[in-house]
Amino acid sequence: MNQSLNAVTVIGLGPMGQAMVHSLLAAGHPVTVWNRTASRADEVVAAGAQLADSPAKAVAASDLVILSLTDYQAMYDVLGSATDELTGRTVVNLSSESPDGTRRGAAWAAEHGADFLTGGVMVPAPMVGTPDAYVYVSGPADVLSQHEDALGRIGSVRYLGEDPGLAQLMYQANLDIFLTSLSSLLHAVALLETGGIKPSAAIPELMQTLAGIPPMLAAGEDLGAQLEAGKHPGHLSTVTMMGATADHLVEASEAAGIDVDLPRAVQAHYTWARSRGHGGENWSRIIDAIRPYARG
Repeated sequence: MNQSLNAVTVIGLGPMGQAMVHSLLAAGHPVTVWNRTASRADEVVAAGAQLADSPAKAVAASDLVILSLTDYQAMYDVLGSATDELTGRTVVNLSSESPDGTRRGAAWAAEHGADFLTGGVMVPAPMVGTPDAYVYVSGPADVLSQHEDALGRIGSVRYLGEDPGLAQLMYQANLDIFLTSLSSLLHAVALLETGGIKPSAAIPELMQTLAGIPPMLAAGEDLGAQLEAGKHPGHLSTVTMMGATADHLVEASEAAGIDVDLPRAVQAHYTWARSRGHGGENWSRIIDAIRPYARG
């Protein structure tokens, strides 16, 4: 493949990496791929991608190198043999990592002469390249401007700023909601099972609550504005009311004999707020049980 600004290399061909390749190919980008298990490339090669036989050759094939790996350690492991080829390239790491880990990754890439963007893809693999897909990106704005068209084939680009840690900070914040929601969903299923309600009957009922949270919040005050202003009016709900519900959930879980770590963690936020005289304020006051500067 002739090197071209329009050419893209994708390293890592799990479901997400394969979806990225298909979307890039569909848009007309020449794509080179590499994966530790070469057979994972069969499908994308059949669709038109070129398979490199080493990470070094994969990097050399394109000015833009997209990584879809398990974590940043995998980047070091894979590209450690291709550092000479990194000079002058742009590496976009869409793997999961901590914000500080991404900053270290950006410094490592710079040491080897590469520009570096960090990102987080906010949809599952089947949704990559669809109108609903979006990607958080951070790093040098001028570098992003050179490659935004190609990255936009994965999902709409939401740029967060120069700090390479910001994209992963936003990505992890979204996963904070996602993962705790999944755990709470299954905790609720386990609680209902103790009353003889089967998961097939429980899930439709519980999903109504998950889906109902956005309109419930929208029906009240502007939550973001209130948090920024430090105002927590209790005319719709209070720490005391919500805290009592948290207490009852812990009691119900203990009585049912299921794990109580998750409901106790929630209960602790309300206990903290009530113990400091915030019982009459809105439930949102519990953010101060979480913020580092308020817990001392």
